[in-house]
Amino acid sequence: MVDPYTPAPAPRSRASAPLSLSAPARPRRPRCRETGRGVLMAKFVLAGRADCPYYAKAELLADYLQKNLPDFRIHKITQHPHVWEEWLEHLCEKNKWSHTTSPIIWRELLDRGGKGMLLGGYNEFLEHAQLYYSVTSSMTTELMKTIAQENLETHIEKELEGESLKGLLSPLQVWITSASAPACYNLIPILTSGEVFGTQTEISIVLFDNKDAEEKLHILASETHDLVSPFLRSISVCTRVQEAFRQAHVVIVLDDSTDKEVYTLEECIRSRVPLCRLYGYLIEKNAHDSVRVIVGGKTFVNLKTVLLMRYAPSIAHNIVAVALGVEGQARAALARKLRTTPASIKDVIIWGNISGNNYVDLRKAKVYRYESAMWGPPYFSRPVLSLIFDSEWVNGEFVTTLRKLTATGQQLRGMLTAHSIATTLKYWYHGSPPGEIVSLGVLSEGQFGVPEGIVFSMPVKFENGTWKVLTDLKDVEISEKIMTRMTSDLIQEKLVALGDLINFQPYQSEADVALKNQKAALPTTDDNQENQRTSDEHQDSVSSDLIQDEEKDVVMSNDVDSSDLIPQTISEKPRSQEPTNDSEGKSVERQQITLDQL
Repeated sequence: MVDPYTPAPAPRSRASAPLSLSAPARPRRPRCRETGRGVLMAKFVLAGRADCPYYAKAELLADYLQKNLPDFRIHKITQHPHVWEEWLEHLCEKNKWSHTTSPIIWRELLDRGGKGMLLGGYNEFLEHAQLYYSVTSSMTTELMKTIAQENLETHIEKELEGESLKGLLSPLQVWITSASAPACYNLIPILTSGEVFGTQTEISIVLFDNKDAEEKLHILASETHDLVSPFLRSISVCTRVQEAFRQAHVVIVLDDSTDKEVYTLEECIRSRVPLCRLYGYLIEKNAHDSVRVIVGGKTFVNLKTVLLMRYAPSIAHNIVAVALGVEGQARAALARKLRTTPASIKDVIIWGNISGNNYVDLRKAKVYRYESAMWGPPYFSRPVLSLIFDSEWVNGEFVTTLRKLTATGQQLRGMLTAHSIATTLKYWYHGSPPGEIVSLGVLSEGQFGVPEGIVFSMPVKFENGTWKVLTDLKDVEISEKIMTRMTSDLIQEKLVALGDLINFQPYQSEADVALKNQKAALPTTDDNQENQRTSDEHQDSVSSDLIQDEEKDVVMSNDVDSSDLIPQTISEKPRSQEPTNDSEGKSVERQQITLDQL
């Protein structure tokens, strides 16, 4: 009769080195001392750190025994070095064991159940093999280390593959706050088109708003289902604060709508704090560790972003403000002047407060595929400022055109806001076009002379799932006076919101103060009322002339009247003003100050 326990040929290791085991002609199967019959063996569990040489040595010995003994079973558990100690501590605490090294080996009592019996580490397992099976191992130290390194690399590859498969099975969780806002209606079709997150990623959208908007949200969710998008796994409605942002991968913060009546600009600023504090706390508590938060809208965009960073500090780098809306308005105005398409104009930089004092910087702006006497391949570009010879247009009509584009955004009910958010998300996940400058509101760390601690729109690029400020740009210096004009309101907004400043004082240049004093000196008679109106009408040009000596090739939009800073997209109504209808598209009326070309 053929002996079923004749040893098989020795297997080769993963390092293509010969197996170094010392064994008799055949492994001995343990038998009962009383009857002499073979006994069923327990299943062994071998657990260890992926880069542990002794785990590799024990694994090879266990593989040999399992292959040559039909009743020998081995189950392996490999842990990454970063989690091994925590995992081992939890295992020993659960089973009331005492073990501190890698590997750990125990026997599962299949016929009895229970917690199993601890065998020990590698030395105990080797003694067990010698005693029961007359098998030992003489693997060299060099071979142990080689196999341990291969084990670690294989374990990391399996983890990455598992995460990739899990990503395919689990959709991307996208939360939209204030989902009853008009911009949300335009945003959802773009998100579900596959252009933002890619055609290999399914998404689940959660519409989050207050209880009063629940009916609108259900109607919106129903219409979204009717789109029959292959990239939409589900869409749901959430009005319970406790459940907000649960496992969110992306949080889109739109302009909030409230019915609270405010009396002053300071109250309007402070009214943003409770909601941002709540959002920050819930995002820290419920959202995914790698959540990305993007703030869009028309009112206090920079302020809301910096408040979210304050109350969600662990993900501050992943909170940004959208500036592409202002950039799109400027590119469209330039395209009309040059009789080309807005997409042909690149590298327009937005500096400062996205929804307040900001510069539209044309010094790096380029135009591609421009029809003129000089023609080149698709990658050939020309500076925008070299093609616009009318400096008066830059100082006057350009500003008026931007205002008209803002009005168009109101009529289309948030289309520009939605497209800007979607484009920023697309760049964030897949990278911005190579060599192209993108404007983004980020937390300042002192770049370009911007004070630290405020959210400031500046030039960036997206790559490898993150953004990077383009601090290596040349010829983009901003004078101290212009920088002060842009940062003053941002600093004051933050101080007022946090209670460190009582009254908000809009920045006024020397020209503004002189003009104000001139007005105050005029007697308020019927004869000079016409002159006073004329002075008001030409306030833009006066301010522009005084600034031209400080900075050139830049367009600046400045909120002069503090009452204009009160957001128009919500139903908050200062007592001194008539109530206005809620609208996502209504923007703050801005005084445009323009600068001549070099």
